[in-house]
Amino acid sequence: MIQEITIRNFLSIREEVRLSFEATGDSFAEDCQVVAINDHVRLLRFMVLYGYNAAGKSNILSALKFLRWFWFHKSANPDEGTLVIPFKMDVHSRNKPSEFELIFFVDGVKYWYQLELDMNQVLQERLYFYKSVQPTKLFERTLEGNQSKIWFAPKVIKLSSVAKEQISLNCLKNMSFFAAKTQVNVEIPSIDAVIDYFKRNIMQVVEPTTNLMSYAKNRSFENPALIPYLLEFLKNADFNISDIRIEKNPYLAKDAEQLLKGKLIGEDFAFDALNALFSHTVELGDKHGMYHFDESGESRGTLRTFGVESAIFEAMKKNCVLPIDEIENSLHPRLLETILFKYLETKSASQLLVTTHNDGLLDLTDDLLRKDSIVFVEKNKAACSSVYRLTDFRGLNRLSSIRSAYRNKRFGATQFGNT
Repeated sequence: MIQEITIRNFLSIREEVRLSFEATGDSFAEDCQVVAINDHVRLLRFMVLYGYNAAGKSNILSALKFLRWFWFHKSANPDEGTLVIPFKMDVHSRNKPSEFELIFFVDGVKYWYQLELDMNQVLQERLYFYKSVQPTKLFERTLEGNQSKIWFAPKVIKLSSVAKEQISLNCLKNMSFFAAKTQVNVEIPSIDAVIDYFKRNIMQVVEPTTNLMSYAKNRSFENPALIPYLLEFLKNADFNISDIRIEKNPYLAKDAEQLLKGKLIGEDFAFDALNALFSHTVELGDKHGMYHFDESGESRGTLRTFGVESAIFEAMKKNCVLPIDEIENSLHPRLLETILFKYLETKSASQLLVTTHNDGLLDLTDDLLRKDSIVFVEKNKAACSSVYRLTDFRGLNRLSSIRSAYRNKRFGATQFGNT
């Protein structure tokens, strides 16, 4: 699970932004919305970001999206750059490095990852783990001239000089240490555990335009038990839906079978080897009729529900981190509440990080949502995004409505200051 994300000089984020999943002492929904990693660390399973358009909500998710891509992007040309985008709204920041930090737990072990890079090259990259109160550095990667220099902790990591040289040679100045490590056939258990976590447990960002249908069809085809689970939500989207059937697409070439064997976590959601048939039952007087449609005949809300809920199911099953931008897209507010309620009542070590404009969820504070899971994103006149939590404000228990207080600009993060 992720404990904390820190971002500096990236997109609309100029100054340090720190997003913490640490729970407060609030006992509401403690048993299902909070995971106790140890006696000292309790982490939230859900966090929702509020803010007006262009405030920077999506850019926080974009930081995860960038890291997830950069960790395993194998560059063939050291001069193609890192593709990181710094804050460009002042002349100084655009020439400064971007920085990312991630504190997370893998199998109960705490790790701390640091990355500093500019648009051309990686300047520093480090990984620590905690076997005691103090962190132990596992590796440090720096830049000398145009060459990456990698140091490994000799007491923790036993590598031959040949293996070290191979990793260094593969580690071009514009790519991550992890991408270089995956090209060398050598085991480093403490680092391999992190690589596996990054690949399998941090899912790609679901954006408003993401087509999840192919992904959902594959998950349903591989796990038929998922169908009854999805039907519960689809009936909320369209009450006439009575069944779903997933079939192989007969029009694809024989090698379509290879598409079905792809790893769905850590790769694109796009697969086209299957068809989804939705059965609709309608009543005509005292008679019933059943009609079948493929996905082209279904509403956007139905397809969005099918896709989003499949991704959430996968996250819960495999204890993944799932970022969703504008989770309410094409979903009725009551359907969104149903989706979140089902997720939050199901115990797992998964984490859902979402953005939304649906302030109706604020009415469910202390009924569905914990106060510490609500975060606001605001942009100032210098175009810099900042982040703060609802729990940073005093007197919350005296408010009759968190939603009304938000609309009345009690918490900021509302663009329309004069309305």
